[in-house]
Amino acid sequence: MDANKLYKVLVVDDDPTIRILLLKRLEQDGYGVEEAVNGVEAMEKLSGDHEIRILITDLMMPEMDGFELISRIRSDNGRYVYIIVLTRMSDRRSLIRALSIGADDYVTKPIFLDEVRLRLEGAARLLRLEGQDELIFSMAKMMAFRSEETGYHLERVRRFTRIAARDFAVCHPEYRITLSIADEIALVSPLHDIGKIAVPDQILHKPGRLTPEEWALMQTHTRIGGDLLEAIYAKNRTPYLRFAYEIAKFHHERWDGGGYPEGLSGEAIPLAARIMALADVYDALTSQRSYKGEYSHDKAREILLAKSGTHFDPRIVEGFLRWEHEWRAVRERFREPLAASPCRVPELQAL
Repeated sequence: MDANKLYKVLVVDDDPTIRILLLKRLEQDGYGVEEAVNGVEAMEKLSGDHEIRILITDLMMPEMDGFELISRIRSDNGRYVYIIVLTRMSDRRSLIRALSIGADDYVTKPIFLDEVRLRLEGAARLLRLEGQDELIFSMAKMMAFRSEETGYHLERVRRFTRIAARDFAVCHPEYRITLSIADEIALVSPLHDIGKIAVPDQILHKPGRLTPEEWALMQTHTRIGGDLLEAIYAKNRTPYLRFAYEIAKFHHERWDGGGYPEGLSGEAIPLAARIMALADVYDALTSQRSYKGEYSHDKAREILLAKSGTHFDPRIVEGFLRWEHEWRAVRERFREPLAASPCRVPELQAL
């Protein structure tokens, strides 16, 4: 697709006033727009027009409501459609339900057209990244291959960070983290350990605890990975590469300032790195390694709670508790089918 061409949008609402309002504004902004009065008509439009990549839908509609529409779209393994739901801010339960079954973002009623424009810009940015998703994951797998890890670890981490980042976006709107930004953070999370490419094999694969000298060498992976991604970001200023740099360099910082490489504390640690820190530790705790067994979800939960406010941002731990059933489901779905990975997880030595 031409990068300068706007994506086609489908507006679904049984209220003609809402449809007309959005139709006029989106056409003024240069979008191609289709409309539907309910989920049944929307599914017909989607199946007949493969240029539609963004959907704006109400939740309460006759014949097929927005919830069923979202579920139908997400059960289709075809093209990815970015879904924005229309909801009232007072109806938090419906919003959470819509997000949990696959909605990407939301616009609150009464509708502010400038907000719609910003949400669509976020959708377009994420859709443009769709073609780069596999490239990013392939880069991460190249590094993981040297560490003798599998893609299951990377997939788990990507899904954990998406759950945590999207929860933070919804529950802490004062930080202006949109759901599309949350998804960008998740997209680049598999690059968190790319700096390990420079760590010697005898350290990466050592079955026991590291000596102080070996530990110091292991810690350099954060600076190496961070510097590499920062240099790439400096050349093109692409926002998602900024998140990649922050994650790679700072995901071993601690909320109380006891981490590395800079000893940052609290909100001085970039949000993306704070989210990654919890996802990485949870995955390390609940995965088997050649030098350790795996902990149960409940044991890992106990450790994360004990480290809330010292190792981890307490708000991210709270988000973990809100969605722990999803974390557990990801762990089970992408459990390692092969022998335990020998790859060293630095965080475990520090806990």
